[in-house]
Amino acid sequence: MAHTVRDKDKLVRRVQRIVGQVEAVRRGLEEEDDCADIMRLIAAARGAMNSLMAEVVEGHIRYHMVDPDRRPTSAEGRAAQELIDVVQSYVK
Repeated sequence: MAHTVRDKDKLVRRVQRIVGQVEAVRRGLEEEDDCADIMRLIAAARGAMNSLMAEVVEGHIRYHMVDPDRRPTSAEGRAAQELIDVVQSYVK
């Protein structure tokens, strides 16, 4: 089973929160809110999207690149964790 299927409910809830954040940006623009406030809303939505991407990429690495059923070697596990750490720091 794919990790996105296994974690579907959690991922869909995260997407729903992101949709709410994007809607807040739209409302801010329509209501002519201060540009600094709009930029903060955009940054928050971008951060949420980046976090979602990092979670999906981490699952991809853990369940498709390093097959847990194959019992990866410790070197493979370390390499996977290093890649996950790089991805997480990149999207922050």
